Parts: sequence; structure tokens; C-alpha cells
Amino acid sequence: MTYPHPSVEPILKRTLGIPLFQEQGMQVAIAAAGFTPGEADNLRRAMGHKRSRERMAAICEKLITGMAQNGIAEDVARRIYNQINAFADYGFPESHSASFALIVYASAYLRHYYAPEFTAAILNAQPMGFYSVGTLIEDAKRHGVVVRPIDLTCSAWDHALELPNGDVVIPHGAEVGMRRATEPPSTGGQGARRVDAPAVRLGLRLVHGLGAAAREKLEHALRTGGAFRDIADVVQRAALDQRALRALAEAGAFDRMVRDVPAADRRRVALWRILETVRGDAGPLAPARPRLEPPPLPPMSRLETTDADYRLTGLSLNGHPMRHLRALLHPNGVRTTRDLHQQGRDGERVAHAGLVICRQRPGTAKGFVFLSLEDETGILNVVITPKRFERHALMISTSPLLLVRGTLQVEQGVVNLRAEQFRALRADAGEAWARSHDFH
Repeated sequence: MTYPHPSVEPILKRTLGIPLFQEQGMQVAIAAAGFTPGEADNLRRAMGHKRSRERMAAICEKLITGMAQNGIAEDVARRIYNQINAFADYGFPESHSASFALIVYASAYLRHYYAPEFTAAILNAQPMGFYSVGTLIEDAKRHGVVVRPIDLTCSAWDHALELPNGDVVIPHGAEVGMRRATEPPSTGGQGARRVDAPAVRLGLRLVHGLGAAAREKLEHALRTGGAFRDIADVVQRAALDQRALRALAEAGAFDRMVRDVPAADRRRVALWRILETVRGDAGPLAPARPRLEPPPLPPMSRLETTDADYRLTGLSLNGHPMRHLRALLHPNGVRTTRDLHQQGRDGERVAHAGLVICRQRPGTAKGFVFLSLEDETGILNVVITPKRFERHALMISTSPLLLVRGTLQVEQGVVNLRAEQFRALRADAGEAWARSHDFH
């Protein structure tokens, strides 16, 4: 390990020669440039002031002059200053770093050993954080968490944990009237799972279009009368308007109440039965109306079901959107995230496609843009040079589905794709899938 000057070795030794904390920047200024504690604190303020390079530049000459007076050669002084100046882009107080490290450690521990509990808690804390609910659930499934769909016969408003013995636990408190459903669960890929691990039951809060009034009515009905039994029970006890009932039906929340029809028909049949029930609930003095017959529509395709899921809830347990395109992509050499992580070689030219879940252009990255592409097997990071981004900015910034060709970078188990060519993928329902976290 080498250091720019012996005077800074005691300060940087424990961080292997690289300043990590703001306190180290202050100590280097005192030891190498003869700053007073007050002057060093001004340096700290400059480092923390919106990463202000202007304020840092104003201190530059004073640092260089002070180091020269302490016998440090100009080239060494410049190197020390450049290190402090670059450090201003990422440095934090040591106490802040320690607190953040503790949160990261605790979160990683819970996510690894108590993945269902962690998942339910994170989902109930939304909106927050960096990733969408859909991405969080896809990741949980890949790590072995069993996720069960929204279901009016057993879902509460919040996401819940269904234990192997049939008990239900909700992180925000106990709910009465909830019972465990028995349909086959949606399981993840290759993740390990505890024998006694609970399943995550998605809550009604996921359904777009259910406001505070609908929540109050649903929670009151569940609290006073227990779980809903059938469509008529929901209509009568919850007293929701037709818009809310339609949203629940399109999200699949009534599917278990129409088990007498094929799975692909249940959402449409539920809509018609809800309308019949609402019309028939008008009272004994209402004029007689002819019985409604469902139109002879074809069953919903898997793509249509996935689209409905994303439009109404922001996620789908019926398969990741990329599954619907895989049969077309695979023959053209477009590889999955799992394949690239397991079989990809450094320097290999590859093609990859996915749902854009994140776009970033950090101020410290010299204009580089970073994308996160999600497919049915995982998430891959894509690196884009400033020139390529400017050339394809509109497509990169607006397309929910992208096919990227480029060179694979594999270093110490980290896999990135350095992008060279882009193509926007089209799907009948692609716009509903866009839930990316952009340029924050």
C-alpha cells in the first residue's frame, strides 16, 4: 500500500489509502496543509454543499499553498488535492456511513433469512424506495418466496403472510375474518426456501383505482362480517361503486368466486355477474330487466391477462412480460439474464432484451447512462456512452422494452453489457408494463 505522503498515512491507513469519510478529508487538510480546525470545517462544508465543485475550487490554492509550506512537492500536493476533490463527489460523515451500513446489514440479513416477512413488510411500506412493486415481487419469487394473488375470499387490504398452519399475519396488525386459500401458489425459480416459510398473500391495496373510500368500506366489511363468500356478498356488504368493482374484477380478485368457468374466462364472467348482481340489487320496486348474457368473446390470452394485471396492479403472477416474447427472441440469439450471468464471457458480443426498470445518469459518471433491464430470469445492467445516448436518447428514454446488442463485461462476478445498438421492442400491451425509476 502506497500513500501520497507520509503525513497522510496514519489518516488513510485504515481505509487502504482511499479517503472514504468527510472527517478524513478534514484531517488530511490539517496534517498536510496546516489548516486550522475551522478551515478544515469549511472544507467539510464545501464537500457537503450539493457536491459543490465551485466551493472546492476556491479552497484549492489554499490547500496547495499550505502543503508547499510543509515541504510537500507540488506534484504530490496536486495528487492529494485531486484525491480530496474527487472524494467530494461521494464522501459522507463517518457516522452517516456507519448508520447506513447498519441498515444495509440488517436489511440483507432479513432478506436472506426471512425473505417472505421482509417482502411483505417492504410491500406494505410502499410507495417508497427505488424499485417498483412488480420488480420487488419478481425478485422475491426468484429467491423462493411463494406469492399468492389478490383474492377477495382471503386478501386483506394490506399484504399478508399465510403460515403453513393456516394462520394469517399482517405486519400492520391482526385482521379478523381472513382465511387461507388453497389454490396452487405462484413460486419462484431456484431460490432456497425455509420449510416453515409463510407465503405472501397480495393485498387489495395493489388494485389501481381503489381510493380511501373503497378501502374504508372493504376493511369495515371484513372486520364486521369476515371474509367475503361470493360476488353477491361483496356487492352487498362492501357497497362499492361499479368502477371499484370493475377494477377488482379485471385484477382477478373475483376469480375464486367463478370457479365454474375456465380460468381464461373468469375475469370477463366475473364482470358480467357483478353487473347482474348490481342490477338485481336495485330493490323490489325496480322495473324488471332482461337477464344479461355474456357476449361470445374469446378467452383472454396470456398476454391479455398479463396486460390486465399490469394495468390494474403494476405486476403479474401469470408470467413476466418477457415470457411472451421469448419464443420470438430466442431463435435470434437474444439471451436471458440468467444465461449471461452463468455462461457469458468477458468481451463476448451478445444480444439481450428486457423491461426497462431503471434509467440513471449520475452527475459523477461523466455523462454515462445506466439502464437496468429485467427479464423473467433476473436483472442486467447496461452501460451507455454519452455519444450513444445522445444518438438514441428518445428511444432509450421512452421505450418500455429494449433489445440491446453490445459487448459483455465480466469482472469478479459482476456482469454488465456495454451497449452498442438499440431496438425498441413492440408488444400489444407494452405501455402498461412501463414502471421504470428514471433519472433520479
